[in-house]
Amino acid sequence: TPEITITRQTEQTIEEYRVNGRLYMIKITPKIGPPYYLVDDQGNGKFSRQESLDSGLRPPRWIIKSF
Repeated sequence: TPEITITRQTEQTIEEYRVNGRLYMIKITPKIGPPYYLVDDQGNGKFSRQESLDSGLRPPRWIIKSF
């Protein structure tokens, strides 16, 4: 299970997500505006910004054949 450290500041709230002590995601929620995420996708310590965790990929949901 992930460990979450929450730091509240005047202008934003920062949530740091760790597994086994390794930081893999940071969620930043500004006082004004939508939250965004900094994610270490490769596990190399380089974080990239994402506006949401939704990748936009949707699996097909049509029925091919039913029995």
